[in-house]
Amino acid sequence: MKLYGAMLSPFVRKVAVIATEKGISWDLGRGGPGSTDPEFLAASPLGKIPAIDDEGFTLADSSAIAFYLDAKYPEPKLLPDDPQLRGKAVFWDEFADTVLGASGLKILFNRLVGPKLLKTGGDEAIALQGEAELPRWVDWLESEVPAKGWLLGDTFSLADIAVASTFRTLAYVGHGVNADIRPKTAAWYARVAERPAWSAVAEKEEPIAARIMAM
Repeated sequence: MKLYGAMLSPFVRKVAVIATEKGISWDLGRGGPGSTDPEFLAASPLGKIPAIDDEGFTLADSSAIAFYLDAKYPEPKLLPDDPQLRGKAVFWDEFADTVLGASGLKILFNRLVGPKLLKTGGDEAIALQGEAELPRWVDWLESEVPAKGWLLGDTFSLADIAVASTFRTLAYVGHGVNADIRPKTAAWYARVAERPAWSAVAEKEEPIAARIMAM
């Protein structure tokens, strides 16, 4: 499977971890806003990442891809069949992408992506706005994270992958999980990070991240 995007993106990482959990072999392809690569644009008509090409089937958007992969490659199942658990998995995925991510990516884009990757600079006022928004959501998450297991209880799922992936990205701009302030979240994140699939993706990501952070 070809996975288009940059590994520092929480959305690209989400798909990479899901694929790795399922034993799907994938290669990373370049793509993103402003790309003119025809293969990427065929997979992602809106020019957004991630996108995939899975044996000729193309699809964009991390949540759409997650649902597709879980249906086509059902083992291990990352979207539970139980209606309540499935609904909660979708809720956490949405929380990661559009609430936690919306605040955190204001910091990431304006302090890392814009200045270092796109060379377009950043708006510090927007980064500060993200920093002001973020505590509300990470404090709420701390109140919801279970002392043991996963966000859905005994079931490891898309919920854990999506939320943890956002935190890994935020660590690049100094807003990863703080164990002194949020010990329950830190313990949960450590459990996610111990999974072989997460470790395998992190191993691929680390040299890429090191080059970017050295810019």
